[in-house]
Amino acid sequence: MTEHYEDEDEGPRERALSNLQVLGFIASFWLRRPWRLSWVVTFCLVSIGLDMAMPWAAGRMVDTLTQGPVLAPDAWRWWAIFIGLGVALAIVRNIRDKPWCQLAAFNMKEMTDAGFARVQAYSADWHADAFAGATVRKLSRAMWAYDQVSDAVVMWIGPALLVLVGLSVMMILRWPMVGLFSLFAVGLFIATNLFLISRFARPLNQRSVALDTRIGGALADSISGNAAVRSFGAEAREEARIAGVTSLWRDAVIRTWYSFTDIWLVQNLLLAFLQAGLTGLLIHLWTQGRATPGDVVFGVTAFMLMSGYLRNLGDNIRMLQKGLDDAEDLARYMRTGPQVPDRPDARPFAPGPGEIVFDRAGFGYAKSGRRLFNDFTLQIRPGERVALVGPTGSGKSTFVKLIQRLYDVDSGAIRVDGQDVAAVTQASLRRAIAVVPQDPALFHRSIAENIAYGRPDATPEAIEMAARRARAHDFIARLPGGYATLVGERGVKLSGGERQRVAIARAFLADAPILVLDEATSSLDVETEREVQAAMEALMEGRTTVIIAHRLSTVRNADRILVFEDGRILEEGGHDELVRRGGAYARLHAVTLGAA
Repeated sequence: MTEHYEDEDEGPRERALSNLQVLGFIASFWLRRPWRLSWVVTFCLVSIGLDMAMPWAAGRMVDTLTQGPVLAPDAWRWWAIFIGLGVALAIVRNIRDKPWCQLAAFNMKEMTDAGFARVQAYSADWHADAFAGATVRKLSRAMWAYDQVSDAVVMWIGPALLVLVGLSVMMILRWPMVGLFSLFAVGLFIATNLFLISRFARPLNQRSVALDTRIGGALADSISGNAAVRSFGAEAREEARIAGVTSLWRDAVIRTWYSFTDIWLVQNLLLAFLQAGLTGLLIHLWTQGRATPGDVVFGVTAFMLMSGYLRNLGDNIRMLQKGLDDAEDLARYMRTGPQVPDRPDARPFAPGPGEIVFDRAGFGYAKSGRRLFNDFTLQIRPGERVALVGPTGSGKSTFVKLIQRLYDVDSGAIRVDGQDVAAVTQASLRRAIAVVPQDPALFHRSIAENIAYGRPDATPEAIEMAARRARAHDFIARLPGGYATLVGERGVKLSGGERQRVAIARAFLADAPILVLDEATSSLDVETEREVQAAMEALMEGRTTVIIAHRLSTVRNADRILVFEDGRILEEGGHDELVRRGGAYARLHAVTLGAA
């Protein structure tokens, strides 16, 4: 099979944001701590003033020296002022930088937290379309982009513009032609940089950033599937796949760096133009007796200061653009609300006996182009055990997802204990529904933490009791770390049956009024399945239970069996009743018996 690296996507594609939109997003974090920002800006201005005063002090010192030793006291005074300005500049910058470091650390943390919260609120469809590794890469890259953009704007570009314009104005006041030339050269330098970077460098940089994200997604995809890679002996193929993605990135980033190198050449040519013009004009004025040697020293010192700022300005404009590109994904996330948001007036769900009602509900997946449920009406009574059976794609899993409000219905309503699920907060609703999935997702944390995930305040005794009821205590006790054993990413250190029992123990401990069992015993051997079935009988007692099953042996004791087909309930009734009818369920039952 041919690999198509160019077509791989790290997640849902969105329209690009402008530089100003991304910069506005980052600036919103600066304004969260206005006093600390004001402190930094104030001392930035003081340091700019000290910087601009140094060429002036150097020029006055040279003018005094040209008068001969008779003015030695004045020369020493100007020397002291010149040195004092340098010392004061170092101290002021130190006073400025410490609060800036605190501001950056707080804001980088909050930006990452906000990005994670927003991504976590996105729909199941969004996460199904996105590479987890790529999303992680975007969030972590944006955190450091904040540091890059903030330093570039506040510490370098802003002060550089003030110094460059300030020195030019100082020269205009004394030598209009020199000052105007300086202002023209500075404007030309900035305009050329902005044009070249936005026109040539940014598109290349966006391409290399996208491929950097793709590397994260591809690496995470291969590493998380390492067991499958090894089982098929596909290490070389995966290495070739990653090499293909990194080769694309290498080629793109080389073009990006080449563009920055070419821009750097243009910058240096413009600096040479400024150097030649500034010093040449001052020497010309000196030959005419309109400038002193000190004035020439002022000009040379001013050029050295300006060239340093211009180089930094050029470098930081490039770094600013890179940082804006790196932060663009997170800025877009923060402008894109959750696909299934809580209403502004949503109230906490009030758990009750567990009644579930579908009232003329309609729903269809946006990407499928067809509606799955049309005017779907069903009532599940409190404490009732209802089993859902039917072929794949018939609507069983969607039925459960709608109860949890992982999706919103297109029409009608779903009510749990008389409360419209769209009118309550999603987190409170889901805490009232314990789910044991077919393929339980465990966190790379201890077994105790995984069992207690629904009740993080549970005592060790309660955790152990839940494990015993799920028939998990014995295998946990045999592990070297017992309940403190780390289970690995997605629980890879445990067998399928062990993971399932941990998930069942989690459901025991959650003690929710509504229980969803999605093929909850499918990974267990026959003997363990019988033990867990007995434990689950106790768990289901007094709770509304929805059982999704393909193995009909697990639904015999359900109060009601619903046979789904294309979003409709084809049949419903008890096991014996449905077998006697000889319909769809009876045919499924006959197939099951034949397979056994």
